[in-house]
Amino acid sequence: MKFAQSSKWIQFGLVASIATLSASHVFAQDAGTRVAVVNSEKVFNESNLAKAMQTRLQNEFSKRQNDLRDSAQKIKSAAEKLDRDGAVMNESERIRRQRELADQDRELQRKQREFTEDLNQRTFEERAKIAEKANLVLKQIAEQRKIDVIVQEAAYVSPKADVTDDVIKALNSLK
Repeated sequence: MKFAQSSKWIQFGLVASIATLSASHVFAQDAGTRVAVVNSEKVFNESNLAKAMQTRLQNEFSKRQNDLRDSAQKIKSAAEKLDRDGAVMNESERIRRQRELADQDRELQRKQREFTEDLNQRTFEERAKIAEKANLVLKQIAEQRKIDVIVQEAAYVSPKADVTDDVIKALNSLK
């Protein structure tokens, strides 16, 4: 079974390699084709727009994050107290407190899921705004340098083909 899976991966790797070689052969045929590469994650992490996005999201979500952390700590403390005092409680009181803790934990988990979903949604929205501006900058760079193709992420990039720092510099100069 494992051999069959690794055989599929080897076949996939060979197909990908052949496709890559074929694509590079096509580009090589047209010596006038100019290719550049941009590292989008670096743009999303290092540009001033990205840093401002991080600050906005931090400000927007830090109170909720702190509230969730406080609630988790309260539940943990209550659970520890129940563990200590459970032996001396009557059974109905112990069961009641266990149910309360379970309910509080479920509520906390629900709030944590909502927090994560909201944060992911807002991050997606903010990154889309940056991507829109970055795409305009990429188009300008391509036109200025007469670049035919700009690729995101590559296995290897010659420093002379990498336009990431130029994109970040152009984004940082936007008002």
